[in-house]
Amino acid sequence: MIELEDVPELDNPVVIAAFEGWNDAGEAATAAVDHLIDVWDAEPIAALDPEDYYDFQVNRPRVVLDDGRRRIHWRTTRILVASSAGLDRDVILVQGIEPSFRWRAFTIELMEFAQEVGASTVITLGALMADVAHTRPIPVTATSEDDDVIHRFDLEPSRYEGPTGIVGVLADAATQSGMQSISAWAAVPHYAGHTPSPKATLALVSRLEELLDAAIPHGDLGDAAKAWERGVNELADTDEEVAEYVQSLEQAQDTADLPEATGDAIAREFERYLRRRGQDGPPTA
Repeated sequence: MIELEDVPELDNPVVIAAFEGWNDAGEAATAAVDHLIDVWDAEPIAALDPEDYYDFQVNRPRVVLDDGRRRIHWRTTRILVASSAGLDRDVILVQGIEPSFRWRAFTIELMEFAQEVGASTVITLGALMADVAHTRPIPVTATSEDDDVIHRFDLEPSRYEGPTGIVGVLADAATQSGMQSISAWAAVPHYAGHTPSPKATLALVSRLEELLDAAIPHGDLGDAAKAWERGVNELADTDEEVAEYVQSLEQAQDTADLPEATGDAIAREFERYLRRRGQDGPPTA
């Protein structure tokens, strides 16, 4: 661990982490952390030594100009702290790249740091390509292995079996370390998942609002999401087969969403909205 600044004493911090690579379709997860860094004025306090975890032929260093002088910038995983997020706790933001090797040592190093600063909760963000329509709300699935967390946040236990990325490894390590672990994954339309997807980023930020029980400034994410959707619409309109495929995805999602349009579901969503806005109940006439 390379310390960039002295680590301040933190108030019951929550860790939010996202990594470039296999876990980051449409760059949605890393863009969400970038957004949090920006709106919360997060300050870097530490970084992992890239020599230990990265293949520089895959993640090449960059030459940059700094006040007219050339220097080498080594890309790695950084740790930042946000103390002005408007929450009743501090936030540790982990912004990085999926390591090329030594995953267990990488994870242990992050977990030891989290424990040293008193973190009790780890939220990992990811994004995957899926059969969903770009014209519909981006689905975000939040899961946990902790029964108390599942009931508190109305989450799902994970049923996934198969290959995993550093996000899955980190989430499991948090659970094994006795911390509350939550994973939130956005489903990005696979036919539009190779370019940045601000709509998926906005969906992850909105899900974080629910998990943190606090409002997060959206900045220009809403406008960027609409522009992205318009751009994908234009591409789909030029290909009849793609247009028909998108229509079939829309019908499938609309049918699947129908059971959720119940009074109980609407009431739950309204209660979440009120909690995020700090109200005690519905507005009165």
